[in-house]
Amino acid sequence: MTASRVRAAPLVGRGWLNTGGRDLDLDSLKGKVVVLDFWTFCCINCLHVLDELRPLEAKYGDALVIVGVHSPKFEHERDPRALAAAVERYGVEHPVLDDPNLTTWDAYAARAWPTLVVLDPEGYAVATMAGEGHLDALDAVIGDLVAAHTAKGTLEPEGSPYVAADPAPTTLRFPGKAIALPGGDVLVTDSARHRLVRLAPDLATVTAVVGSGERGRTDGAAEARFNEPQGLVLLPEEVASRVGYDLVVADTVNHLLRGVRLADGAVTTVAGTGAQWRMDAGTDAALETDLSSPWDLVWFDGKVVVAMAGIHQLWYFDPLKGTAGVYAGTTVESLKDGPLDQVWMAQPSGLAVGASEDGGERLWLVDSETSSLRYVEDGAMRTVVGQGLFDFGHVDGPAAEALMQHPLGVAVLPDGRIAVADTYNGALRAYDPRAATVSTLAEGLAEPSDVLVLGDRTLVVESAAHRLAEPGLGESAVSGRHHRVTRKRTKVRPGALRLEVLFAPAAGQKLDYTYGSPIRVTVSADPPQLLAEGAGAGEELGRDLVLADGVERGVLQVVAQAATCDAEAEHPACQLTRQDWGVPIEVADDGVASLRLVLRD
Repeated sequence: MTASRVRAAPLVGRGWLNTGGRDLDLDSLKGKVVVLDFWTFCCINCLHVLDELRPLEAKYGDALVIVGVHSPKFEHERDPRALAAAVERYGVEHPVLDDPNLTTWDAYAARAWPTLVVLDPEGYAVATMAGEGHLDALDAVIGDLVAAHTAKGTLEPEGSPYVAADPAPTTLRFPGKAIALPGGDVLVTDSARHRLVRLAPDLATVTAVVGSGERGRTDGAAEARFNEPQGLVLLPEEVASRVGYDLVVADTVNHLLRGVRLADGAVTTVAGTGAQWRMDAGTDAALETDLSSPWDLVWFDGKVVVAMAGIHQLWYFDPLKGTAGVYAGTTVESLKDGPLDQVWMAQPSGLAVGASEDGGERLWLVDSETSSLRYVEDGAMRTVVGQGLFDFGHVDGPAAEALMQHPLGVAVLPDGRIAVADTYNGALRAYDPRAATVSTLAEGLAEPSDVLVLGDRTLVVESAAHRLAEPGLGESAVSGRHHRVTRKRTKVRPGALRLEVLFAPAAGQKLDYTYGSPIRVTVSADPPQLLAEGAGAGEELGRDLVLADGVERGVLQVVAQAATCDAEAEHPACQLTRQDWGVPIEVADDGVASLRLVLRD
């Protein structure tokens, strides 16, 4: 933690949510312990932190105020209506400052989503943390502040600035994914209401509901509970008859896979422990393995493939063997093709299976944070649309030049084209593998999150409109909307650059050497030629980099993780603290010679 107290910077933005129309400032928050949560609603790590903060809000009551500072990455996230929808969608129950121009982000020198800053009841910043996995450390800091300021008389433990919004009476609320059922019905995950809803072919009549509709984790039938479920997959009949359930559900926020028997709606947990993945458990037993925000599912190559958005990988689940493990990816958040054990992804969020050119099967995926469409075939992953973490937009034409914006869903059309729910562009797009081109089939959709093909019908899960829709499809070409993530660039000197990741174990913990070095830092660059020396993985928090001549600007990508355990315990609890940074830099003679990134200081 930061050891000194620094006067907190003002909270400046476009407006506030969850305050009943009231604008907050530091004076109005005096007497409270405040945690500023710098987040953006596309970011899976930010969504993890929202759930890490819930038990602290419950524990400390009105003595603690969480303030979400929404500092957007994608252009769509600057829309105040989209932000208001996200606050409801993810059950945010604290005030949120809309910071579209990153004014407060810059004032607190944030460099990564998420970043947490703790303010004491007198308005001083006393701790800063980046990334997720800080629940215990935050609990210790907040507990100490509550005790100290209670004794000092400067804590006001009653009264809250949070004002809940009125719930809306729609049949579905932010639905996520959908599948066709035998007989013509459609099953959709009603994500914000924590249940599954079965709809008749008219897409309006509810024929059955699975789950109680309450956030939680409970197996059974009427009493079953989910937590923001997303993807669904029907098992082959012969597999379903052997395992006793018909479909698998990605129970995203519970970090579980759940099995559902359609005959009576009975739900059982089939993979995951309920704990979020932090490190390899050393087993492939599905019920003993931690998962991390499974987002979509598909049956491929004799198993369920899982888009494990929380750790930027694909996993497999074998329902017959009861096993689960990594299928593709390294957990590095970026865009790199190649053999499956070496590829980099960034929040894979949609899966579909189609025919390959040689008559086999090809696994398609949308990788939301790189705004890309990719496929798996013959043990390798290849990208057909997408430029990386920082380039996005709405551009049709040759696939190598086309751009999307945070797509979440994918399906194979009857003519072999690949349909993409281009979520933040509000569009349905199509990639033609034969011509290697991209076109727009429909626009004006409200955050489409999935595509479902039913014979000659193409349906879209229009998540922010709370419905399944059948848009009229046409062919158009859209070009010219090319965006790049804009954040303040750090000026650095040419040549040698010292990188330091600041980390100290939380009180009562120590670095864990059980499985080798507890430190891993991976450095890459966009463009790759920005770095002449220093790229790759290492086991030290500090590293000497050399910037190449002739490259004036770019982005340093740093992934750092540190494993810690309780220092004095017979059965110590362990955790992995991890953060990805994309640091925009500009090479200048008046720049700095070192770059410090705070993982936990």
